[in-house]
Amino acid sequence: MVGAVAPAKTGAMHVAKIVTRRNGHEWASYLVRQSFREDGKVKHRTLANLSALPPTAIDAVRRVLQGDMSAAPSKIVIERSLAEGSVVAVLGTLRQLGLEHMVSPHRSRERDLCVAMIASRLLAPDTKLATTRGWESSTLADRLGVAGADENELYAAMDWLVARQDRIERKLADKHLDSGSLVLYDLTSSYMEGTHCSLAKRGYSRDGKKGTLQIEYGLVTDHEGRPIAVEVFEGNTADPATVATQVTKIKDRFGLRDVVLVGDRGMLTSARIEDLKTVGGLEWISSLRAPQIRALVEGGTLQLTLFDQRNLAEIRDPAFPGERLVVCKNPALAEERARKREDLLCATAAKLAPIGDAVAAGRLQGEAKIGLRVGAVLNKYKMGKHFELVITDDRLVVTRQAAAIAAEAALDGLYVIRTSVAEEKMSSADVVRAYKSLAKVERAWRAFKAVDLHVRPIHHRLDGRVRAHILLCMLAYYVQWHLERAWAPLLFRDEERPAHANPVAPAQRSPAATHKAQTQLTTDDTVVHSFRTLLADLATLTRNRVVLQGAADAGPLDITATPTPLQHRALSLLGLASTP
Repeated sequence: MVGAVAPAKTGAMHVAKIVTRRNGHEWASYLVRQSFREDGKVKHRTLANLSALPPTAIDAVRRVLQGDMSAAPSKIVIERSLAEGSVVAVLGTLRQLGLEHMVSPHRSRERDLCVAMIASRLLAPDTKLATTRGWESSTLADRLGVAGADENELYAAMDWLVARQDRIERKLADKHLDSGSLVLYDLTSSYMEGTHCSLAKRGYSRDGKKGTLQIEYGLVTDHEGRPIAVEVFEGNTADPATVATQVTKIKDRFGLRDVVLVGDRGMLTSARIEDLKTVGGLEWISSLRAPQIRALVEGGTLQLTLFDQRNLAEIRDPAFPGERLVVCKNPALAEERARKREDLLCATAAKLAPIGDAVAAGRLQGEAKIGLRVGAVLNKYKMGKHFELVITDDRLVVTRQAAAIAAEAALDGLYVIRTSVAEEKMSSADVVRAYKSLAKVERAWRAFKAVDLHVRPIHHRLDGRVRAHILLCMLAYYVQWHLERAWAPLLFRDEERPAHANPVAPAQRSPAATHKAQTQLTTDDTVVHSFRTLLADLATLTRNRVVLQGAADAGPLDITATPTPLQHRALSLLGLASTP
């Protein structure tokens, strides 16, 4: 990563003649350049290309820059300003990553449109129609040669892209995964607009949109959370049912062996794990559900006194043959679960109290009617297991089950990770770290669905278009992942999070991250940004169409604004100039 660069003081501007010779031909380019000093070296920044102007106009600009104001135009008019800096950052990084060639090794109209849509998903996520309108406010369409494209061309390009998804994902896997790699997998859902997409079904909504049609999609990443592949499923698909397609993808399509698949307990259930045991060359890491943990305690395999002096232990149990069980005790998690349980118990009791008052006053009668009202409250907070109810036609008695609450509280903060990976390959601590790395996929979901990529609402009705839309978002996140890593010194991100010897302990911020959080300034007193606000700041680095009125034969010029210190550093961290 490039370190902090102090922008040089603005130097004099001049017209530079650049002569290019190739294959026996020679031609000259005339550039307005600004000289500056950086890291003790003199460098040049190109502000405008005058090559299209007639010689008299170029000479007039040269004379003005040399101080001869007799050649100055009578008026300078800025006809148009287009966002440039954000396009340079996103498109430049996309190309550095080789994503264009992953989409297709040969340039085509379809490839340029797809690259433009990937970049637009980062710059200004919107519908495909609004995306084409937005291209008029930045230099993206001009750089890619897609100015004037309409939404129908974008739809056709999406159809072209989804047919290439396998190839793109294989390229990403070849670049970032090896045999023996740790592979993370998680699933989420998003609601749909309209009712005509065959993928849209009613299922468990992670968006909290009960009763709406939705799709589900699973993301495969490397151990650092870098996206590799994505798969779209019907909206009523059970989480475990999606695992088989990912196993096929990893083993057969990517040709990987001895990889370790990491998934949560809702994904890698006991039944699914039994299926995985029959698959050679694939190991796994998951966790146990609460009833399974309780069974270990009641059966005597898991002794709670193990954690009087430590917070991590490895055990074995006949119910899980050939598996390692790594038990963790997190006091902070225990405290949070206890607080949440008490809050929910109090909220449930508060909702039940008016029902009890109505029964006592005779306003609510009948066992069935009372039961319906009580059931609605218990279902709302899922606390029915902790209350004992006595319901008659004219009586309601609600009592907390203290013994059941205490039994559950005894397991607060405990979680058990199960794995097939042998101890000589991965220590207990590394197993815990591997499982906790699923948080990196959760970070991807926040980017997809919250503030950055705006994957929803989804308006497409054709299955292929829905799959292409999700693929575009994944490829955009691939670029964002690398941008955020490079920009970590400027963002609210920890650049140097220390690795703890004890993985169960809560993560600690580095001193630099603590400083940024408390002061909202970097160590060199630069304002700290979010990913979105930094892109917005870069968008103010504009390319301006300038007309020199009164200058003989002068046509319009494209002049790029001088970057601010923040913009200069942001582009330097990416290894990009302001006008690549």
